[in-house]
Amino acid sequence: MGRMADIDALRIRWSHALDRSRGTDAPGPAPSLYADALLTRWSEPQRRYHTLDHLTAVLDHVDVLEKAADDPDLVRLAAWFHDAVYLPDRSENEERSARLAERALPEAGLSAAATAEVARLVRLTVTHTPPDDDPNGQVLCDADLAILASPADVYAAYTMAVREEYAFVPPDAFREGRAAILRQLLDLPRLFHTPYGTREWEGPARQNLTSELALLTG
Repeated sequence: MGRMADIDALRIRWSHALDRSRGTDAPGPAPSLYADALLTRWSEPQRRYHTLDHLTAVLDHVDVLEKAADDPDLVRLAAWFHDAVYLPDRSENEERSARLAERALPEAGLSAAATAEVARLVRLTVTHTPPDDDPNGQVLCDADLAILASPADVYAAYTMAVREEYAFVPPDAFREGRAAILRQLLDLPRLFHTPYGTREWEGPARQNLTSELALLTG
């Protein structure tokens, strides 16, 4: 799993984002109840990349980008939910994760409007193509894809973890499917949408994707 995620720090980060989003005097169960349920999901054995480390990294990247968001705490809650349901052999993970948010967040004291925004953001991670007038969506999508701009050794560990998640897929089929995803990403007009992401991550990410594609198809 790489570096060990700090469970206590994650619980605190969840509580702060939830409290700020719902108002500290809002009714509802203790934030820790939901944090523990989500942490259990993110710790499931079938995960190799979509782990607590990925959650932590996305939250860290939201912190970097927060000034670009309209409501960074709702983006943080969306980060918690965006891969809360994750089965590598299923295609509707984002939709199921969004529905989980729609069930859990009203119980946790969030307004209907805030809940709807979190669920909308989660669904954006299917395509990572937020509209130009969607600051919250741009921040979440950029934070989720920031791994693509990692240094070479971190990127190599990421690709290895993705392969392990799809260990049930035969090698040739995996290479073919992964290459198709890389081409799809490289064909996007831009991978990142925030000013910071465009400036700092676009070039390194395209270089990593191009190198991986060459390895797969060489």
